[in-house]
Amino acid sequence: MSEMNRLRWRARRGMLELDILLLNFLDTRYVSLPIGLQTAFAALLELEDSALWDMIQARQPAHTIEQAQIMEWLRKNEQ
Repeated sequence: MSEMNRLRWRARRGMLELDILLLNFLDTRYVSLPIGLQTAFAALLELEDSALWDMIQARQPAHTIEQAQIMEWLRKNEQ
């Protein structure tokens, strides 16, 4: 299985909202990101749905600057 396929599998979540946001991010932004941001995205996929959703909704802070950048993009595209 390729790395992109692994990420797509991990991006499929129990919440439809997360599925849509994360898969859209993979399809439109991920491949053009520098490796640091790609690594940050992969780390976000390790979080539980509720923790990840709270970060996207700005109820919890991102753990790193790179994750904060990803959160900003996800928030912009959530609407």
